[in-house]
Amino acid sequence: MRIVFWAGLATFLIDQISKYIVVHAMNLREIGSIDIWPPLLNFRMAWNYGINFGFLSGDSALTRWVLIAVALIISASVLWWVRSDPAGKWQKIAAGLLIGGALGNVIDRLRYGAVADFLNMSCCGFDNPYAFNVADIGVFAGAIGVVIFSNSEKPA
Repeated sequence: MRIVFWAGLATFLIDQISKYIVVHAMNLREIGSIDIWPPLLNFRMAWNYGINFGFLSGDSALTRWVLIAVALIISASVLWWVRSDPAGKWQKIAAGLLIGGALGNVIDRLRYGAVADFLNMSCCGFDNPYAFNVADIGVFAGAIGVVIFSNSEKPA
């Protein structure tokens, strides 16, 4: 389970450090947008009060606390799943990514009342209107990895 802890801690720290640098040190919260390598990589400040793509995005205390509770329940469930289905190192790394990302977004909801999203990527004539963060990458990659690397053997 040390692998889960270290992968989760690394994801959490990279997420929180990147948010601090971009949102506070680079002052993206005031500037609103910074073109880094257009159109492939831009920083666009977006406060996400809901879940992916703004779904459930009401700015209410109830929504925020429900989403915090859901993230904590999912993190605990993934941790339980990995402990009960020991598929190996890669599943544990994926679980750490998912848990670290989920906890990074929980901290945002506690600190700001919303998740700080800032990464915006577009390509090839497609103008992506959405922003995301390192925690979102961890949750997405971790969720896929936990499933892909789960123990697929059925008990006899």
